[in-house]
Amino acid sequence: MPTFDGNIRKMRVHADDSGLVSYQLPIGSELVDMNELVGSSLRVRYEGEIHCVHCATKTKKSFNQGYCYRCLMKLAQCDTCIMRPETCHYDQGTCREPAWGEENCLKDHFVYLANTGTTKVGITRFVTDGISSRWMDQGASQAIPILRVKNRLISGLVESVFKSHIADKTNWRTMLKGEAEQVDLVSLREKLFLEVEPELESICSQHGIQAISFIDSEVMNIHYPVESYPAKIKSINLDKELEFDGVLQGIKGQYWLMDNDRVINMRKYSGYKLTLDF
Repeated sequence: MPTFDGNIRKMRVHADDSGLVSYQLPIGSELVDMNELVGSSLRVRYEGEIHCVHCATKTKKSFNQGYCYRCLMKLAQCDTCIMRPETCHYDQGTCREPAWGEENCLKDHFVYLANTGTTKVGITRFVTDGISSRWMDQGASQAIPILRVKNRLISGLVESVFKSHIADKTNWRTMLKGEAEQVDLVSLREKLFLEVEPELESICSQHGIQAISFIDSEVMNIHYPVESYPAKIKSINLDKELEFDGVLQGIKGQYWLMDNDRVINMRKYSGYKLTLDF
């Protein structure tokens, strides 16, 4: 039985030409191909250690999916404006790490619509080969970029405008219930554009006519390696349940779908030291 052990990170994702998502779990110095394990039995044990995903310091508790408290307080990537981009304060001279902000926040961002079981609006920095890793991490079955904006602040302002008409959060329980019913995202895009046109014009009047660019893109369809979905979701909590085993029935978003209706958000445990047997 192969055994891997070490601190884990968020699963790496990649979609092939058909839109099928492949997963790799970083554990220690290894990368485990998780798609190959769907349908197989595995066992996971939490070894009681957590190391910060940024500085590798041993910590009793992780924050923001893997950071120690010190990094939570000092890193720009852990600031509240990351979750609420409309509050970006780089232009006020108060960014925790100006160089990081220039590299990550003062770049073009994309506003998108996605179907994660319910429709939502969101923002992402990258759309590589047509499919963003953010869409895959959220378990979206369909997605379409609709706007390109010149920085993170403006992406947050635009997202806030859309939030008056459509959700901006993924309901993870809905996402894990099964295959999402197809939605006409192109028609939804056109409907939303009509509803938010005055607010988008206002943003452009404040930040320049090139602040927002419309994108005419096709809907991307995304598929996940799932053999069966849970009938009734039961979450596995490694802080309370130090070990679990069973058959891996699928992967969607950053969740493993185990037998007996159990699911676990592996991203939540980034930095945890685990042993994986299969």
